[in-house]
Amino acid sequence: MARLAQTAGLTDVQQEILATVRDFVDKEIIPVATQLEHKDEYPTQIVEGLKELGLFGLMIPEEYGGLGESLLTYALCVEEIARGWMSVSGIINTHFIVAYMLKQHGTQEQKDTFLPRMALGEVRGAFSMSEPALGSDVSAITSKGVRDGDEYVLNGQKMWLTNGGTSSLVAVLCRSDEGHPEGTAPHKSMTTFLVEKEPGFGEVRPGLTIPGKIDKMGYKGVDTTELVMDGLRIPANRVLGGTTGRGFYQMMDGVEVGRVNVAARGCGVAQRAFELGVSYAQQRHTFGKPIAQHQAIQFKLAEMATKVEAAHAMMVNAARKKDSGERNDLEAGMAKYLASEYCKEVVEDAFRIHGGYGFSKEYEIERLYREAPMLLIGEGTAEIQKMIIGRRLLEEYRFQG
Repeated sequence: MARLAQTAGLTDVQQEILATVRDFVDKEIIPVATQLEHKDEYPTQIVEGLKELGLFGLMIPEEYGGLGESLLTYALCVEEIARGWMSVSGIINTHFIVAYMLKQHGTQEQKDTFLPRMALGEVRGAFSMSEPALGSDVSAITSKGVRDGDEYVLNGQKMWLTNGGTSSLVAVLCRSDEGHPEGTAPHKSMTTFLVEKEPGFGEVRPGLTIPGKIDKMGYKGVDTTELVMDGLRIPANRVLGGTTGRGFYQMMDGVEVGRVNVAARGCGVAQRAFELGVSYAQQRHTFGKPIAQHQAIQFKLAEMATKVEAAHAMMVNAARKKDSGERNDLEAGMAKYLASEYCKEVVEDAFRIHGGYGFSKEYEIERLYREAPMLLIGEGTAEIQKMIIGRRLLEEYRFQG
């Protein structure tokens, strides 16, 4: 086996796409990733390269100018990109969640308006559920959209928007009580609003402010921001799908795609950590021989490689389940949980193999060590994934007494 995480049953087209992406990652991302990350600099040139490759339209149907590829193809591309630099995979992830939600739930006018420009990367997507006082408890959101004639007025504050500054279209989840009587379950009185804006920071349109980037310990380069709505007016035809009260379900459908993406990112980062660890172990000598020849290091490498393989297999299974049209929240939750946890462990083992040099910013593993923790919380914490997995298992294995 030449390398880890091979995927059986791919078409010639899929293999060609992956080979192209892998070559781009090796030549255009890995050589500059650490330098850009240390500067917290947005990877403009890399993003332009992704646009030229057509990756912003990878899953968008051909009728809208995209490549019409599967979630599996997309996830495998994300795995490769994250192997180079996880922040770049984040830039396209939120874009694709919004594109997927539009494809699955948008009105025909919304699809015609946004998808062709999203396929070209001219319109970049971001989505927003979290708020300063809540994360996993989506039902507790306080941001609100109120009907006023042919418009909605949006007020509230959102948190943790990936692409918050660089995006030009944000899918925002708000509470909307219109048509939903008092006592309606919270998740049935939520609506997804499609908010168009200018890229940048500050007041990007009347009533909408994107403060500066949040300073993070890792996951740098990509802009993560807040979003503040104060009397933001948007047309009624920018309710996703044209009907209020469906926002929670639309967002959860998108998050399932996002969880497969996060699993793919975990696989990619873990692969890179293994590559760095196995390479360094053959170069570093102790007690007269490369440390790779010490049994303790071989055991560690064996464990790392096994975790990379297992996480990749679960990620592929979750993507294929979604592509089949079947419910995949169980598989996506398992894949996201396992891949993110294994990623953390593989990165830490590679860090340990590097010894003191792993603590130096001159070595790539230092960057990975700061990036891996984001995967533990992105698109739902481990605890949330366990809740989803547990509930689905009880549905499938209901006791017949």
